[in-house]
Amino acid sequence: MTALLEIENLQTHFKTEGGVVRAVDGVDLKVNEGEVLGIVGESGSGKTVTALSALRLVDEPGKIVGGSIRYDGRDVLSMNKKELTQLRGDRISMIFQQPRVCLNPVISIGRQITELLKQHRDISSKEARNTAISLLNSVGIPDAEKRFSAYAHELSGGQAQRVMIAIALALKPRVLIADEPTTALDVTIQAQIIELLRELCREMGTALVLVTHDLGVVAELADRVAVMYAGQVVEETDVETLFSNPQHPYTQGLLSSMPVLGQRAERLTAIPGTVPKPSDMPPACRFAPRCKTRISLGMDICNQEPPQLLRTAKGSVRCWAIEGAS
Repeated sequence: MTALLEIENLQTHFKTEGGVVRAVDGVDLKVNEGEVLGIVGESGSGKTVTALSALRLVDEPGKIVGGSIRYDGRDVLSMNKKELTQLRGDRISMIFQQPRVCLNPVISIGRQITELLKQHRDISSKEARNTAISLLNSVGIPDAEKRFSAYAHELSGGQAQRVMIAIALALKPRVLIADEPTTALDVTIQAQIIELLRELCREMGTALVLVTHDLGVVAELADRVAVMYAGQVVEETDVETLFSNPQHPYTQGLLSSMPVLGQRAERLTAIPGTVPKPSDMPPACRFAPRCKTRISLGMDICNQEPPQLLRTAKGSVRCWAIEGAS
């Protein structure tokens, strides 16, 4: 498969009064043409900062300090302002969290789409309007021609998310990054949004990067999954392998904490402890203080040396227990 987006050894840091926060610390990711890559992990794992870094949308005090980002072979980190404008929306697009906040409250949703189209495409106002209405129809906005003149505050949460999807896909990008696209929506609407993303990306041949903490959404949509913890990828594999044979103790803990439909459990298994503060990471393996495997095997090395990302038959994993067994 052809790699469209390649991220290697990405390091995005934030300068704070308490010191430098390594929000993303050595992340490697590859997004292939037409596939769905899920990025999962708890809040604070670095998922969103990784996604924003891919489009160079990290603001001060954040800064990309190392690594490389390449789109279709081109170096994103060396692009000038004009090149970045062409990249964003046209080739790589993003659906942000909280769609109501991201939509401009004083400009109608139709105008927000038409202005985007006219900025990137040589089309008339009439063509832009017709395309915008067609897009609103395609994402399931009822009475799209009338809704063209609506404002963000007049939309429900589900409708606002559909409008965001329409805007993100308006220019038919080759890569779509969706950051928690179903957050704050009820279960029924979540299912509709997931199915909508699946259908539209398949129709357009668009690769989808799905950033989420919801493993259920990943199971529904993803082809491959990267599991992030404390700013690093700790496991990456195909979705079937991840759910049937997870390798990293953190991945195993995430899956054990999920309720299973049709199975009754007195209590879900929780991962002990909390995600470490980015400004105060453990000295070696970042998951070591919470790791049941380390404790059961009595592995001192987990607290002494950081594990490297080890290639496996179906992906990669960052764990001393796997290295010791290989």
